[in-house]
Amino acid sequence: MRTVGALTGALALSLVTGCAQGGTAGSDGKTVTYWLWDASQQPAYQACAKGFEKENPGLKVKITQLGWGDYWTKLTASFIAGTEPDVFTDHIQKFGQFADLNVLEPLDDLDIDDSAYQTGLAANWKGQDGHQYGTPKDWDTVALFYNRKLTDAAGLTGDQLNSLSWNPKDGGTFEKAIAHLTVDKNGKRGDEQGFDKDNVKVYGLATGGAGDGDGQTTWSPFAASAGWNYTDKARWGTKYQYDSETFQSVIDWYFGLAKKGYLAPFTDYTDGANPANAQLASGKAAASFDGAWMISTYYGTKGLDVGTAPTPTGPTGKRATMMNGLADSVTKNAPNKEGAKKWVRYLASDECQKTVGGYGIVFPATPDGTKAAVAAYKKKGIDVSAFTEPVTDKKNSATFSFPVTDYAADVYALMRPAMQDVFANDAPVSGLDSTNDQINLILGQ
Repeated sequence: MRTVGALTGALALSLVTGCAQGGTAGSDGKTVTYWLWDASQQPAYQACAKGFEKENPGLKVKITQLGWGDYWTKLTASFIAGTEPDVFTDHIQKFGQFADLNVLEPLDDLDIDDSAYQTGLAANWKGQDGHQYGTPKDWDTVALFYNRKLTDAAGLTGDQLNSLSWNPKDGGTFEKAIAHLTVDKNGKRGDEQGFDKDNVKVYGLATGGAGDGDGQTTWSPFAASAGWNYTDKARWGTKYQYDSETFQSVIDWYFGLAKKGYLAPFTDYTDGANPANAQLASGKAAASFDGAWMISTYYGTKGLDVGTAPTPTGPTGKRATMMNGLADSVTKNAPNKEGAKKWVRYLASDECQKTVGGYGIVFPATPDGTKAAVAAYKKKGIDVSAFTEPVTDKKNSATFSFPVTDYAADVYALMRPAMQDVFANDAPVSGLDSTNDQINLILGQ
């Protein structure tokens, strides 16, 4: 993987030439180009484009959809080649890198009002220089999906699954539930005498891989509910804390579930080729942690009767879930910058977000957009409270964001193999101390 440092060199050269070749070159001033990666969301944004074009005669929006992997590769290449889109869907995980590379246009003149969106979403997109570089688009949280056929067979009710708790010493009622949902090839459950952990037919919990440096749909709900934070500050931290005793005890316990036979092994994930939802659909796993962006996938799987439960309560006395928020960003050398800013302002408007919410695919960033999404899901017979309640119930739940720091690509490049080594090869968690030292050395440059 190319590091941010390498990319910076390439982009620095391109931006010098890009200003000469790019700028308004290739733009007719009438078309705004917009990139996104989620095919399921494209119809909703086509509908927004119609509304925008009606309000802005003479302007047209051209939407390009690319798969997740291709999206980031081609976006980076477009910055280098000076062929970037006017506007693109930005991810908080990538924001630090793009801010480093100085390829985003400040959006302060759009006067984004933080209070118009779900708490914290707008603030996530402020750079270290205080400028706004993205307008809130949507949000997601993480919850526990479960196969009702398998939970019913195990005698576990929805109420029981909704009230699970955990701790890193004995795993609490969460580990007991996951153990009971695990069945070996002889029909013995994980909590029964004679259970064969080396020959498991149904795992209590699907694997989502090792989690890299964020653990969004794997270990992060546990680490956060134990009181741990990625960095020394909520945003733009200068030190990571993977050397924390709390963090390492959580990781030791979490991947220890695989040693006991309750968590599907790393090899079952095969780097995303067999995602958690596929493990659940095939009956290979009874439950899985996954994000709200997967709701339609789980509930749309033929033959799968699925339910959802919130993440378990941790030692802090609260549940915890990452609350990720996407944004729309304007590129610094946007060919049609004026049109781009108008489009981004419209995308962030309640009008567009209620339109998107009505499709029941994601939770838009404005409260009214979220309400429209909840109503749309309800029409489909889907209860999404496991995802929405953590955002409103501050007494029992806590939300947290992706870590936003400099050198995000380098952090990923170091943490990905380190975490895989712990999960796949049973490397000691204490080895994360040296990885953390390497990361903090880079951040201190």
